[in-house]
Amino acid sequence: MTKRVLVVEDNELNLKLFCDLLRAHGHEVLPVRDGRDVVELARDFGPDLVIMDIHLPHVSGFDLIISLKADEGLSRVPIMAVTAYAGKGDEDRIREAGAEAYVSKPISVLRFVDQVNALL
Repeated sequence: MTKRVLVVEDNELNLKLFCDLLRAHGHEVLPVRDGRDVVELARDFGPDLVIMDIHLPHVSGFDLIISLKADEGLSRVPIMAVTAYAGKGDEDRIREAGAEAYVSKPISVLRFVDQVNALL
């Protein structure tokens, strides 16, 4: 069954990779490059999963996770955080904000797909 996945990523290569992988597995994808649009687009799209880059221009992916989890209509949507800049304690902090999964970049394609499948 097709699932809807909102992908928030400012890096074009990563965005293309994530979207291509998801589409190859039969999912409907909405790519988002600007984090300032995420909550509104998520409300309109109704995702089954959100894949969230943590380091975005204009707004933090960490703050977006908190905003999505605080929204009554989106709070139950699982979030998979992805980041290239993982510092000590970052994963715990990101999970405490509400992300159900955490994947570091560069991603392993198999791990990425496994995490997506586990969340859906």
